[in-house]
Amino acid sequence: MKNKKKKIIVILGPTASGKSDLAIQLAKLFNGEIISADSRQVYKGMNLGTGKVEKDKKPKNQYYSQGVKHHLLDIVSPKKYFSLADFLKLANKAVEEIFKKGKLPIICGGTGLYISALIEGWQLPKVKPNKRLREKLGKKSKEELFQLLKDLDPQKAKKIDKNNRPRLIRAIEIASTLEKVPALVKKPPDWDILIIGIKKDRQELKNLISKRLEKRLNLGMISEVKNLKKQGVSSQRLEGFGLEYRFLNRYLEEKISFEEMKKQLLKEINNYAKRQMTWFRKIKNVHWVEKPEEAVDLTKKFLNEKG
Repeated sequence: MKNKKKKIIVILGPTASGKSDLAIQLAKLFNGEIISADSRQVYKGMNLGTGKVEKDKKPKNQYYSQGVKHHLLDIVSPKKYFSLADFLKLANKAVEEIFKKGKLPIICGGTGLYISALIEGWQLPKVKPNKRLREKLGKKSKEELFQLLKDLDPQKAKKIDKNNRPRLIRAIEIASTLEKVPALVKKPPDWDILIIGIKKDRQELKNLISKRLEKRLNLGMISEVKNLKKQGVSSQRLEGFGLEYRFLNRYLEEKISFEEMKKQLLKEINNYAKRQMTWFRKIKNVHWVEKPEEAVDLTKKFLNEKG
């Protein structure tokens, strides 16, 4: 008799749509643990700017929020580089750990690349980090990096996000070692996956993004960026993190005024939400919901639970 596929839930949606709250709600209802699929929430000390859920006071050595265990939050220094390969290794390990406990893994996040790579089983080229090359590339602008990748591997350059410094550097690193970035190989994991997407009206999302930005600024997001700078996180690194960290760093360096910072940041977050949705629409079999109750009903049905 064939073994039943193990079930996992994926929650995706644009920034400020309420993914984290929904993930916690489902984890409480269906005995789950949450794996963050967010490329910036892995970093320590980057809380308000990344929208990290508030950590419970206990246990101190693990990340719990509202009594629910979270994986892949606060695991690396912002001075260090965290790659897609690192994410896949740790996320797959977390999924297996959760299965062993007889619990439900819930993948939750807004980094489409991480979600696609995990659920589609991307097999990444095994190229070790080249510290000397990274230091050399770290001094170059995004435009210079993109041109360098274009010269090395024009096909990869057509597909990459030319504003993402870490990914440009990694692509150059791979192309320099293997002559070009090899074609993507996929080995989908043997999981039964329910993908829930949170759908928001564009104007409603704009309002949510605006309110959230005001709230984060009032809670001390500027102090958060100041602390990162005090810890020795470079301006270039903060630029690379994008969004809140990029524009708050520019404000702290007196390159832009407070009002200009808010205006530019708001525009950039809204553009980011559009880019997220463009990626998510390419993912197959997403069940789009407008209310948490719809997600609860879908999950019940998926897990064959009777209401």
